[in-house]
Amino acid sequence: HVQLVESGGGSVQAGGSLRLSCAASGATITVNLMGWFRQAPGKEREGVAAIDSDTVTTRYADSVKGRFTISRGTSNAMMYLEMNSLKPEDTGMYICAADLTAESSDKLHTRAYHFWGQGTQVTVS
Repeated sequence: HVQLVESGGGSVQAGGSLRLSCAASGATITVNLMGWFRQAPGKEREGVAAIDSDTVTTRYADSVKGRFTISRGTSNAMMYLEMNSLKPEDTGMYICAADLTAESSDKLHTRAYHFWGQGTQVTVS
């Protein structure tokens, strides 16, 4: 089992930056795929970015390409999301996710992940 805890959320003005962190514990040695999702009130959870265990293979939602950067440590204990040029539409609960495989054809879909954190709120005004 893997536990995930997010931190780093907050309130910023449009154009600002935030860096989110996700701390993993438990059976982290078995973690393969990791990702960030976000959910705004009344909207479905959407994939923002994903990163494979090689720490270099990444995927981004079109809406954040060029503005967000996902990264992770080689020990699988930490994952990060650097968010720049933030927009009001980036507002939402940002949730860390992980899975023991990376076999899903869509690594930005919720079905690719079995483990989820509680989320950290990001508000852009």
